[in-house]
Amino acid sequence: MSDYSSEAGDPMTTDAVLDRAQVEALIPHAGVMCLLDAVQTWRDDHICCLAHSHRDPANPLRDADVLPVVAGIEYAAQAMAVHGGLIGRNDGVPRIGYLAVLNDVRWQVARLDNQGETLLVEARVEQSLTDSRSYSFQLRSVDDAGTGEVLLSGTALVVLESSEAAS
Repeated sequence: MSDYSSEAGDPMTTDAVLDRAQVEALIPHAGVMCLLDAVQTWRDDHICCLAHSHRDPANPLRDADVLPVVAGIEYAAQAMAVHGGLIGRNDGVPRIGYLAVLNDVRWQVARLDNQGETLLVEARVEQSLTDSRSYSFQLRSVDDAGTGEVLLSGTALVVLESSEAAS
């Protein structure tokens, strides 16, 4: 997986492109199930989001007061969904996507709730076809300078609803 940090810029000093309300408008999750706080940057092939909900005791993905690192997959899936919504909005045809396959998922920690204040959630389009999109993703705990270690990474295949079904 390529290094995202040089392309995302400084996630701690750049103004958000989309705030939480705008993120919620693009995905089927709202309230506490919307795990992302902001979109920091995005392009047709990349998205970088910020999250703080991993430290929230009310996080709905917690299990026995612990947020296991595997919950980071949902953070990445939401980033991919927001990215798909932004692409669909630009193309004029929003399409629903379904997370179909995960590969090469690796984690460096057991839990997310004891990590730093901010999670940087990034996804990059590796291949885009008519009916699917392949992403690589990673979650990092970042400090005030925007640097931090990778906590979770992997690849995902998102299957897209046909454009006829979406209209």
